[in-house]
Amino acid sequence: MVALGATVFFIYAKSAPALTEKALSSTGSTVIYDSEGKKILSLGSQNRQYVESKNIPQTLKDAVVSIEDRRFYKHHGVDPVRILGAAVSNVSRSSGLQGGSTLDQQLIKLSFFSTKRSDQTFKRKAQEAWLALKMDNTYSKEQILTFYVNKVFMGDSTYGMQTAAYYYYGKSLAKLDLAQTAMIAGIPNAPSSYNPISNATLATSRRNEVLDAMVANKKITSAQAKQAKQEDVKKDLVTNHSATQTSQKAKIADSYLKQVIQEARAKGYDPYKNSLKIYTNLNMKAQERLYNLANNSSAISYPDNKLQVASTVVDPNNGKVVAMIGGRKTGNVTYGLNRAVQTDRTNGSTAKPLMDYGPAIEYLSWATYHQLKDTSYVYPGTSIELSDFDHEHLGTMTMRNALIQSRNIPAIRALEAVGITKAQNFVSKLGMKYSKTLEFQNGIGLPSSTLQNAAAYAAFANGGTYYSPTYINSIETADGETKSYSSSGKQVMQSSTAYMITDMLKDVITSSSGTGRYANISGLYQAGKTGTNSYPSDVASKFPSSTDMDSWFNGYTKHYSISVWVGYDHPYESGNYLTSSSSRIASYFYKYAMEYLSEGKTNTDWEKPSNVYVKTVNGVRELYLAGSPETTTSSSDSTSSSSSSSSSSSSSSSSSSSSSSSSSSSSSSSSSSSSSSSSSSSSSSSQPSSSSSSSQSSQTTSESPSSSESSSSSSSSSSEEQNGQ
Repeated sequence: MVALGATVFFIYAKSAPALTEKALSSTGSTVIYDSEGKKILSLGSQNRQYVESKNIPQTLKDAVVSIEDRRFYKHHGVDPVRILGAAVSNVSRSSGLQGGSTLDQQLIKLSFFSTKRSDQTFKRKAQEAWLALKMDNTYSKEQILTFYVNKVFMGDSTYGMQTAAYYYYGKSLAKLDLAQTAMIAGIPNAPSSYNPISNATLATSRRNEVLDAMVANKKITSAQAKQAKQEDVKKDLVTNHSATQTSQKAKIADSYLKQVIQEARAKGYDPYKNSLKIYTNLNMKAQERLYNLANNSSAISYPDNKLQVASTVVDPNNGKVVAMIGGRKTGNVTYGLNRAVQTDRTNGSTAKPLMDYGPAIEYLSWATYHQLKDTSYVYPGTSIELSDFDHEHLGTMTMRNALIQSRNIPAIRALEAVGITKAQNFVSKLGMKYSKTLEFQNGIGLPSSTLQNAAAYAAFANGGTYYSPTYINSIETADGETKSYSSSGKQVMQSSTAYMITDMLKDVITSSSGTGRYANISGLYQAGKTGTNSYPSDVASKFPSSTDMDSWFNGYTKHYSISVWVGYDHPYESGNYLTSSSSRIASYFYKYAMEYLSEGKTNTDWEKPSNVYVKTVNGVRELYLAGSPETTTSSSDSTSSSSSSSSSSSSSSSSSSSSSSSSSSSSSSSSSSSSSSSSSSSSSSSQPSSSSSSSQSSQTTSESPSSSESSSSSSSSSSEEQNGQ
C-alpha cells in the first residue's frame, strides 16, 4: 500500500509545472482579456511595491512565521509533523484536505495552482508537496519568505505586504509598530475579512491571534502583546483611497469588469487570490460605442450630466454578454454602481410582450388580429381604474394595433385572459424570477434590469430559446489548466410565439404610429418595444404634466439583443424628470448602438414557422396559428397559405431627428412584484387622434404629437414607481 502510494505520488509529481523564479517572484495578478484575447487590465498590480529581503523587518518575519508556519525554519518544504496533526483533525472533523500546508506550500499554491476548493485534489496536493520540496532545496529560507511577503493578496485589490503597509497605514513596513505589523501578518489568511478597513472587529481579533502566536513562539513577551492589543486597530489607518483604473480600456469597461469578477467568484475562483487568465465575451469595440454614446456623442443631446443611462447587449444565439454600460459621467470610479444589473426600476411597457401578449399566443393561440377592447377597465378585485396617458378609450382594436400603440388596457385584458400563474411561469422561463406572486399591474411593468430584458428579448430573436447571460468564456489557472464556459439554451416558447411577437414588434418600429419609430434604422430587420414609467399620482402634481421617471427601449436583430434604460438616480428630486424629448433618448441610444453593431453583419428577415399562417385582415398582413380558434373572421378577410413569405414588412424609413439618449440607475432587488402597484406605469408614446378599431390599418393610423408613453391612474401610485428612488 505504501509502495502504491509512493508510485502514485511520483507519477503526479512528474507532471507538475516547472519551478521557476519568475513564477515565484511574479506579481501573480489576474489578467482579464476581451473576446479577441486582448488584455483589458491586470487586477491589483497598479501600485505594487516590492520589498527586498534586507528591508523586511525581523518583527514581520517573526509574525508571519509564528502565525503561518512555526516550524518554517526546521522543515524542508513539507512538514510531516504538521501533516500528521492536520490529518487527525481532518478525520475527526471530516473537513477534507486542509490544514497541513506549510508556508512553502502556500507559496507554491499561490504561484502555480488555483485556490479553488474543488481543485484541492490528491494530484494537486502531490504536485504542491513535490514543488515545495524542490523549492526548499533550491532557495534559502530568506528567499522563500521574501517571495511570500511580496506575493500574498492583502485585500482591497492590494498585493504584497509592503504595498499593504502603505495602503492601510501610509508608511513602509519598517515604520509600523508591533500592533500594525501583527495586523499586516494576519491579513493573508482571509484578506477580505481581516483587513482593518473591511471589518475592524474581525481585524482586531485576527491581530490579537497573531500576537498570541508570537508569544507562543517566544518572539515577543506577554507584556508586549498585552500593550499592542490595547492599540486601536484603526490607529493611523488610511481610509480614503482614490479608486482609479489603470487604463482607458478598464475605465470604459468598468461595469462589465465588475460583473466578470462576480461571475468568476461564483464559479469558485478568487481573481484577487489566484493568478488567473480570464477570457471574457466582451466586444471591446461595442463597449467603446456604448461608452461614447453615454459620455461623448454629439448624436444624443442629454439635458444634463445627472441623467443616467444603462444598457446591455446580448448575443441571442448563445447568451454571451457582448457589452454593458452601467452609467455615464461617473469619473474614474472603479467598480462603481452598475445600473445595468439593478432591478428596482420596472420596465414599463416593454413588459407587454413578455407578460401579456407572449403568453396569450403561447397558451391561448391568439392571432395577431385578436380583438381586444380599449374600454373602461378596473383591475380585478380592486377599485383601481387603469388608463393611458391620454385618458382616452379607443374602442375595439387588434392585438397588433394595441401593441404598436402600446395601449395599456388591451394589454391587461390579455393578461387577465391568460391568468397570472401562466404569465408568471412564462416570464420565469425568460430569467425573470420573483419570490412573490405577480399582479395584474406587472403586465405594464416588471421590476427588472437591462441585463434581464436583453436576455429575455433575445429569446424572441432566436426563435424561442432562452440562454442565461454569461460574461466569461474561459478561465486559465496558473498551472495552465483551462476551463471553458457557455450557456446551454432551453426552448421556453414555441418558435411560432417568438415569430408572431417579432412580427408585431417590427411594426412598433416601422409604423408611423408606432411608439418605437424613433429607433427605426432604414432597411434593417429589427423588432423592439418602448416603455416608460410615469410619476405616482400622489407626487405627480410636483412635476410638469406628461413627464416620466424612466424610459426604456428593448430591441433586437438576429445578431444582437439590446436593452436601454434612461432616468435619474433620484427621480423625486426637483428637476430630475424626463420630458417627452429626453424620454426618446432610450430609443436613440438603442438606434445608434444597433446601427454600429449591425455594420458588416448579415441582414435577413426571420423565417416563418410552418404552423404560422398569413392572412390579410382589413388591409393588414396578420398571422394566425394552425388550428387556432380565430381562423375565421369577417367577410373582408382574405387568406393566404402558410408556407409562403417569411415575415412582415422589412424595416425601413430612417428615424428622424437626433436628440437625447438614455441611462438609468437603481439598486438591486431581484424581488418581486409591484405589490400595491396601482395603475400608473407605462403606455403608448404615440396615439391615434381618434378612436381606432381593428378595421384600421396599422400603416394609416394617425399619431398624436405627444411622445409620452406613460399612463396615469385614478388611485395611488404603483409600488414599482415608489421604489424607483
